[in-house]
Amino acid sequence: MPGSAAAVRYQAAAPAFGSGFDRRQLADQLSTLFRDRASFELNEEDVVALRRGLHLSSRDSLAALRRSIEGSRPDPTLQSEFTAWQARHPCALQKFSKISQGAKGKRLAVFLDYDGTLTPIVKNPDEAFMTEQMRDIVRQLAQLFPTAIISGRGREKLENFVQLKEMFYAGSHGLDIVGPRDPSSPHEQFAFQPAARFESTMNTVYDTLSARVRSIPGASVEHNKFCVSAHFRNCNPESWEGVLAAVQTTVAEHPELKYSKGRKVLEIKPQVEWDKGKALTHLLDALGLDDSSNVMPIYIGDDNTDEDAFRVLRLRADGMGILVSSKAKPTAATLTAKQVSTSYWL
Repeated sequence: MPGSAAAVRYQAAAPAFGSGFDRRQLADQLSTLFRDRASFELNEEDVVALRRGLHLSSRDSLAALRRSIEGSRPDPTLQSEFTAWQARHPCALQKFSKISQGAKGKRLAVFLDYDGTLTPIVKNPDEAFMTEQMRDIVRQLAQLFPTAIISGRGREKLENFVQLKEMFYAGSHGLDIVGPRDPSSPHEQFAFQPAARFESTMNTVYDTLSARVRSIPGASVEHNKFCVSAHFRNCNPESWEGVLAAVQTTVAEHPELKYSKGRKVLEIKPQVEWDKGKALTHLLDALGLDDSSNVMPIYIGDDNTDEDAFRVLRLRADGMGILVSSKAKPTAATLTAKQVSTSYWL
């Protein structure tokens, strides 16, 4: 909450950009997140569809197909559309000099999504581990600026993945927020849970939904405390409707809940006016960084749920939203970066 010891400590620790601070430090850390890609990337679902449609059985033939497609010239129409989209949402690295110039004298805060931003999207959600290189990058960012990870993951699971005590963590799409513990007080910790009253309900939903999808091959349910996620990435397409029906039936039994769709996941959440954008606003306010005239918040994410945060930053004088994507799609982000993978981080 505003005024907590952890928040006050971070207010004092946040340096003004360009005031006793080498801006190359931020550039060096952020640039590893945005290594430019020379070709379009085939998403896993595209690969599966191609393999099924072209009857490719061996990994070698699939790899050859991937190399052939990625090495070929993109369709001119698609290339033109992508170029037009990129002109509206330019590459973050290409604009970094201009961004850093505009950030001089301002206080910075960095907000990051987790899956698809700090780690690649993986088949098993429990195996979305950060590389040590990425962990070191995020650690250095957190030592320079107030830094938070805002994710749909459960907050405790998120902390176990990241393993950095310098961070603010906002799990369940911002419904469960904690900050670094104040070393001067063993009891004082920045914390906020706007949906705490739903914890028991979400436990029930997890048990009910798990039972309903148990017979669907490849389906899995993840308990993220104030958000229950039904994953269908590993299901055959003909099974997707079954997962959707299970989610819809479960939500119908709890009118105080709602569901939304992410990247091969359906998420059940409480009917509260809260999202990643409101979590970002809450953190800025709690850290004394709500004055848009001398603060530049940067938010980096890849998913539809990150759009709420991008929209919040669009309303600020110097907010900077960066969409991680290799495909053109509607976004409120100002800048973009190609989709990241471990082989391109360093």
